Amino acid sequence: MKNDINMKARLAFVAFLLVSIVAAAIWYFISVSGYVNYQISTQESVSGLIADAPVEFHGVDVGKVKSVKLVHPQSVRILLSIDKTAPITSASVATITSRGLATRGFTGYVYIAIEDVGTDARPLVTRPGESYPTIPTAPSKSMTLDTTLNQVNENVQVVTEMLQSILDKKTVASLKQSVDSLQQVTTVLAANTKKLNSIVANTERASHRLEPLLDSSHETVRALQTQILPEAHKTLSNLDGLSSSFTGVATKINRDPSILIRGATPPRLGPGEEK
Repeated sequence: MKNDINMKARLAFVAFLLVSIVAAAIWYFISVSGYVNYQISTQESVSGLIADAPVEFHGVDVGKVKSVKLVHPQSVRILLSIDKTAPITSASVATITSRGLATRGFTGYVYIAIEDVGTDARPLVTRPGESYPTIPTAPSKSMTLDTTLNQVNENVQVVTEMLQSILDKKTVASLKQSVDSLQQVTTVLAANTKKLNSIVANTERASHRLEPLLDSSHETVRALQTQILPEAHKTLSNLDGLSSSFTGVATKINRDPSILIRGATPPRLGPGEEK
């Protein structure tokens, strides 16, 4: 009786295992059937890219990285599993991109970003000699904390070498001489501050003294306009009349010079002269 119970328990456990295996196989088949495998090949460093890393199409999660394999010393092949509904075409381009400060740990990760860069909507096909369709790649945008620090260090070294080449002994001596000269000028200005203040004060007083003079000059001009100019105009008019009188007399003398002897009065007629 006890053996029968043990046998039934074993059979039930084996049946449960078989059902679990079949269910897992069915689930795997269904999940795998909804994805398509693609591959990308790159000669750039893929540091931080690992299996199960996300694959995004225009920022939307569409798959994951299945494997990262070194094919040649300078060539890496990456196998991708992407949802069939993702619009992968001949215009699609894959880029290795990173988020965060580092490529490992909780501060960041590396993933594959896919974007369309053209209008060619033809589906990708598997080329002869390859197992999967190949998605073209763009230059990597992976920038990690260590690579950033290395780049900053290189930039600092370049700037330091540039400064060393520019600031030679002659240039440093010239700069020092210029600073000394500027300090001397500052010292002279500081020593003559009182004189400068006195000059400014005298200039201000002189400007105040010029104001009454300017006012008197304005009054003189107004007096000239109201008194002298009308008298001058009257005198010029009299001179004009006198000039006209002289002109008339000169004309009469030219016509009859005897006027100078007998005057301008007409002569009296003698006896027997007709009028």
